[in-house]
Amino acid sequence: MTEKTILVMGGAHVDRRGRIAGETAPGASNPGSWFVEAGGGAFNAARNLARLGHAVRLVSPRGGDADGDIVAAAAEAAGVEDTPFVFLDRATPSYTAIIERDGNLVIALADMELYRLFSPRRLQQRAMREAMAAAGLMLTDANLPADTLSTMSRIAKAAAVPLAGIAISPAKVVRFRESLDALAFLFMNEAEARALTGEDAQNPADWPKILRATGLSAGVVTRGGRGVIAFDETQAASVVPPAIPELGDVTGAGDSLASGFLGAVLGGAGITEALRYGVAAATITVRSPLAVAEEMSQAALAAALSLVPQVEILS
Repeated sequence: MTEKTILVMGGAHVDRRGRIAGETAPGASNPGSWFVEAGGGAFNAARNLARLGHAVRLVSPRGGDADGDIVAAAAEAAGVEDTPFVFLDRATPSYTAIIERDGNLVIALADMELYRLFSPRRLQQRAMREAMAAAGLMLTDANLPADTLSTMSRIAKAAAVPLAGIAISPAKVVRFRESLDALAFLFMNEAEARALTGEDAQNPADWPKILRATGLSAGVVTRGGRGVIAFDETQAASVVPPAIPELGDVTGAGDSLASGFLGAVLGGAGITEALRYGVAAATITVRSPLAVAEEMSQAALAAALSLVPQVEILS
């Protein structure tokens, strides 16, 4: 039986990161270098899932410019079926960051206005309704407007198609508030979990209970190198990522974790096994200088999985 397509709808834009070479001099010209690559939480996850062998289709707004060409080329390189809706007179969304020599963010500018045009009406078009009904999984992120996410969640629930979400940032994760009861999974870090719930878990093991109280039935909370927590309606588990001797760049680690986790779930894994696969995928990404590691594959995932400890079941 042919695997159903994973339909990804969300952020697909261009990331520009400028790294200062020496000590940061505010208000002055700083020597450094630029790095440009395609990005966006949903798009990063889509490319990882495609590199892991899944059939993936991307739907996202795009401008008729050179940045749009960068996104299209990245989709093609990863094997993602790219079906954007293009606004020829608009700019493709972009994220531009200035980073200090030690990796700390100085300032960033997110030009994401085009995502506002991914309105609920787009989801009502016949081609979109057919694509959502035929999908084996839908994946989105909080780059899209709240009313679009809410409409998407209702359609997914009615069609009995699981919908997973990626939080993106503390400011954006709140766009999922009206959709939480319809999400199969939500992937977030602790700052995003705090923004979503208005609470702070004094004990990380409390996150499942706090998040379930919002209506979310299952999710994953990342805590950097201190551990990752996954939960569903009946259980919760935690695992500490393996130490990485030489970090490349942590950009995209959470998106790849979502990819490894969801890929395992599609293969029939429960949350404890899926959590290990997610951490293994993130391990591959943080060893790479890219947000989506070119070496991501099932073989690489299996090798990385051997480094991931067994999970701890939380009471």
